[in-house]
Amino acid sequence: MARQPPGSFMTPWGSILAGTFLLGIVACGDEVPAHPPVCATASRPEVSSLWQCGPALEFIPVNSYQGEFANIQEREDAVVMIDGRCTGTLIAASAGPVVLTAGHCVGLGDQALLVFNFEDEPDGDPLLTEGTVIEQSLEPDYALIALDTLPAVKPVPLTTQASERLAIIQHPRGRPKVITEGTYWDSCNQLVFYVGLDTLVGSSGAGVLNRQGYLLGLHTDGDCDEKGRGSNRGWTAEAIVEASAYLRSTDIAER
Repeated sequence: MARQPPGSFMTPWGSILAGTFLLGIVACGDEVPAHPPVCATASRPEVSSLWQCGPALEFIPVNSYQGEFANIQEREDAVVMIDGRCTGTLIAASAGPVVLTAGHCVGLGDQALLVFNFEDEPDGDPLLTEGTVIEQSLEPDYALIALDTLPAVKPVPLTTQASERLAIIQHPRGRPKVITEGTYWDSCNQLVFYVGLDTLVGSSGAGVLNRQGYLLGLHTDGDCDEKGRGSNRGWTAEAIVEASAYLRSTDIAER
């Protein structure tokens, strides 16, 4: 059973409790998946094939999804493919909605091509627009893109509140939009870790959503393998807001 996450990212006892829990399982003779230490120092992102968490990719076309995240159809409209190689999310901000993606996907001042509603059985017409990268960083690994044309969709709010189950809506390898679910593992050093949440190249920059459909983190790195070992990770929304000159602390919702 997954450990119930706390209400905020600062979890000084999280790693100790998790370790105690795993030792208890080992004592009972059950095999324990190997997860990396969550307090490792963040490294520069590298393209990796080790992003599949288990023997099968559990991607669901977003318009076929019937899982436990009830508001996915509302949130998925804000997810966008960037230059055919990354994913982003239109987020709510007091200075105006912007697309949030990974910093290693774009460069400061770039003109990015963004495609909304690229889906199997789309529920609306695709929207192609351009945007300017107004902020870009590798630590934390994020970028903000101001759009030339805003789509008629509801931006996703930011949050610091974790939930036991998480979801990522993404464009893996530039394919039509899919969703995958997984489990919150822990958070440390401004990073959030999750297991069983498949991603691939092209998923970088996708939002990590809590059960309420708020953006908890930004997916940037993968360290899963096909035997279910390891975890994927991303930077927290809180870390991104702290680093940003555009975003404000009031842009983080309380739920």
